[in-house]
Amino acid sequence: LLAVWTVYPLVMAFINGTKSCDSTGRRCNDVGWQQFSNVWQSKEFQHALGVSLKLALMTVPAGLILGVGLAVLADKHLRGIGFFRTAFSSTVATSVAVASLVWFVLLQPEIGVLSDLFHEWIPSLKQPGLLRDPGTALPAVALSSVWAGLGFTFIVITAGLQGIPRDLYESAYVDGAGSWRRFTNVTLPMLSPSILFITVVLTTRALQTYAEVSLLTGGGPNPEKSTTTIPYLIYGRNSVIQNNLGLKSAAAVLLFLISLVFAIVQFRGFEKRVQYAR
Repeated sequence: LLAVWTVYPLVMAFINGTKSCDSTGRRCNDVGWQQFSNVWQSKEFQHALGVSLKLALMTVPAGLILGVGLAVLADKHLRGIGFFRTAFSSTVATSVAVASLVWFVLLQPEIGVLSDLFHEWIPSLKQPGLLRDPGTALPAVALSSVWAGLGFTFIVITAGLQGIPRDLYESAYVDGAGSWRRFTNVTLPMLSPSILFITVVLTTRALQTYAEVSLLTGGGPNPEKSTTTIPYLIYGRNSVIQNNLGLKSAAAVLLFLISLVFAIVQFRGFEKRVQYAR
């Protein structure tokens, strides 16, 4: 299964990335490995890369902080806490497409609930609308993405919290550590493996964001194309390379390499700071 669905498509992407195709996508000629360099240096790819990195900077810290915060709050033995655990983790059962449509309706200037409630404090909710304003379209997409991924983060962090030995908290309490010191000196260090895992997953997911962009903004607003990420440049219906198999394959390979580099840097950078319970 790994060979059929992962290795083979990756090899074919490398091979197709050396081809240049006409507008129909059928007639392709070999142009060599130089095409990868040409795609990397193109203004379209550089713009899409910048948008993807901005989206990662918006979604990864926010998703991580919210996930950890909600998991810590829900890790209490209180009456009715099960309801909140279910609510916080519910988005894990929601597809990205459904989550995007929910936020599309909420943010619509004409019928959006948020637009009707808060347009006096945020006028751009009504005119031109967060998804239509080049300055707010990407943060609006980031908001939808964070909400959609929050359930997964919450579940992973909750599992990490349950694996922390309780005697560590008892020892810290006996030593006079308050709630904040127990959180910073016990909870966060013991959660470091889960935090590292979530950081890598959220970063990779941010770099691969497509559905939210396609459903919410279509890569726009145009002509700024302020939400055209690399995946949308590859697959988007309004992409300038939508019919060129060679350019799309080259861009996909570059996206894979960028994601791989980020993952390696994150593992190498945080490896020594990760602590495992014994």
